[in-house]
Amino acid sequence: MARTRARKGGRTLSLDDIVQTALRIADGEGLDELTIRRIAAELGVGAMTLYGYVRSKEEILDAMADHVLGGIRIPEADTADPAAVLRAAATGFLAMMREHPSIVQLMTSRVTGSIHSMEGGMEGVIARFLEAGLSPGLAVRCYSFLITYALGFAGYQRPRPWGRLDDPESAELRRQRKHFYASLPAEKFPSVVAIADDLVDLPADSQFDFGVDCFIATVVAELRRSPNRPDADRRP
Repeated sequence: MARTRARKGGRTLSLDDIVQTALRIADGEGLDELTIRRIAAELGVGAMTLYGYVRSKEEILDAMADHVLGGIRIPEADTADPAAVLRAAATGFLAMMREHPSIVQLMTSRVTGSIHSMEGGMEGVIARFLEAGLSPGLAVRCYSFLITYALGFAGYQRPRPWGRLDDPESAELRRQRKHFYASLPAEKFPSVVAIADDLVDLPADSQFDFGVDCFIATVVAELRRSPNRPDADRRP
């Protein structure tokens, strides 16, 4: 992404400029609003100028996924504590998807095999799992669960902002959602009406943490049962 070229006004244009602009549009407005013409307009150049760097919109999408996955930040965790390592991975995955909401759509619509994305988004995470004592098979199962769980949760929570307690409007949004559940016809929704106060937490961060905690408890129990068993990766 280091290639640059002079553009109007004496400034330079680089592939990184294109990717960052594409991410800003896609994260804020969705992939449907992302076009070569729109990116060019944001950068102050003609659409044909972008074709000096990329051959198509598909190539830009691949570069976006490459940039986000390759730059994932997983919090540090004591590798002597498998639970801490798994929780750090879950936290890092969700943070990445919140910072760049478009990655949820990108990851569920295309496959990237770039060295950069695989080094950051796969190798770095799996290496920590193995260092924490997980067998190869268990490391793969944990990686699979955590990244797909984070994808699903991030996609579910995004259009339901009352789940984000750090949102300044969350209190009012939660109040409105509780009222919605509580005001449903009781004869048709007796259970929903009865637990309206709790249902508002469906997209809450606490629900994500609950799922991660349940998963980690299962993994830790498996490690305690057979930490050094030769056939630990096999399923009955």
